[in-house]
Amino acid sequence: MTKNLKYGLILLTICAISAFALAMTNSITAPVIAQHDYEARQLALTAVSNGYAIGTEAAVEGDQYVTYTIDLSENGKVVGYIVGLKGSGYGGELTLVASYKTSGELMFAQLLTNSETPGLGAKAADVAYMTKFQGTGADKPIPTNKSMLSDADSQAVSGASITFGAVARSLEAGSEYVKTLGGVK
Repeated sequence: MTKNLKYGLILLTICAISAFALAMTNSITAPVIAQHDYEARQLALTAVSNGYAIGTEAAVEGDQYVTYTIDLSENGKVVGYIVGLKGSGYGGELTLVASYKTSGELMFAQLLTNSETPGLGAKAADVAYMTKFQGTGADKPIPTNKSMLSDADSQAVSGASITFGAVARSLEAGSEYVKTLGGVK
């Protein structure tokens, strides 16, 4: 009995030391990770802003895809919006940031976070992947399935249909949301 108690105390001590070490590691790395995420988001906002002045962020509640909007202006006039988007891909939730003209036309999009399969769905993080969607959303619908793409673009997303669908639906929802805003927030 005392042998079992001794082993139990040893295991309890090991667990306590491990928990303390993990807590210390988290307290050291959490601020660094938060700073990195902030900087990556700022770079993404600048990348999709198309050179327009970036305004203030407004949270969006109750929308399945849209999480926030940021107005884009030129000479004090709202010319578009940056929209924070989320979708559900093969590997789980993915987040995007996209810029739209007030007409709902997609200017640029960038994938911020994802858990997609490396080599397949993770290709959506490439800048070239998002060019399939540029210029769509106003007069030309955003391609939400592969049949709406050229043969070359369709082949490029082959094997990652769920990721493509999640990105496309999110971008389409962002376009529709911006159309409701127009040039006034």
